[in-house]
Amino acid sequence: MNGKFGTFSIIFILISTKIYSQDILKNQFKYAVRLFNEEQYYDAITEFKRLLFFDKSKKYMYDANEYIGKSYKMGAKFSDAILYFTYAEMNANNGDEIFQSKIEIIRSNILRRTPLHAISLLDSLMNDRRFLDKSKEIHYWLGWSYIFNDQWNEAAKEFNLTNTNKTLVELCNKTYDKKYSASFAKIISLFIPGAGQVYTGHYFSGALSLGWNVLWGYTTINAFAANRIFDGLVIGNLLWFRFYNGNLQNAYNFAVEENLIITNSAMNYLQFEFKGLKP
Repeated sequence: MNGKFGTFSIIFILISTKIYSQDILKNQFKYAVRLFNEEQYYDAITEFKRLLFFDKSKKYMYDANEYIGKSYKMGAKFSDAILYFTYAEMNANNGDEIFQSKIEIIRSNILRRTPLHAISLLDSLMNDRRFLDKSKEIHYWLGWSYIFNDQWNEAAKEFNLTNTNKTLVELCNKTYDKKYSASFAKIISLFIPGAGQVYTGHYFSGALSLGWNVLWGYTTINAFAANRIFDGLVIGNLLWFRFYNGNLQNAYNFAVEENLIITNSAMNYLQFEFKGLKP
């Protein structure tokens, strides 16, 4: 009897210890989640890492790593976030958790300003038969990736495939239509100095550029016509060529600057006014 009682006592103690240990881990998880929800991200990371250290059964490996990744993301530490989202993916329990971790990695890449890598990852997801039912969500994040890669026309096409938020389609199309072609501005300035500046709305600069080029072009040609070869070479190289070349560069720079203003305006709207899901 004593032997049976002793064995029973040991089993009871082991089971009680295990249950108690599980309760401690459960409470630790709840506490860490509360810190995250209260936006105390640094403290949440510490508590989730403490949970991982004591979680010998690896019950919380996915959830804890996912929350650590989100905490780092909220602190703009995107490379650290990607690392922990990768850990979460490695410890996922099902296809939905794998997909969620992959999407978080993609969103972090978008915010990290590595949209080409995000696009590559999304293309891989699109070709993964496990996620055939997730195509709308994949197209949605492809749209955001193209926005951050300054490909507004491509972004509009992707958002159009989601059939959800027409605001993003309209914004992308509007931004694309407003933008200038820097190469076109430079090309037309080759033939008509100042035309590129006029194309980008810088009329005074365009008129000034045309005037200087006409003046020094006429002076150079006139010098050659009067057999003043040396004067023609000096004026042509030092003045006419300088203003002509400067006109080309200015046309290109104005287009780039105007495009930056247009892009920043669209990005400000997305950051401060757009109410939908963002990276």
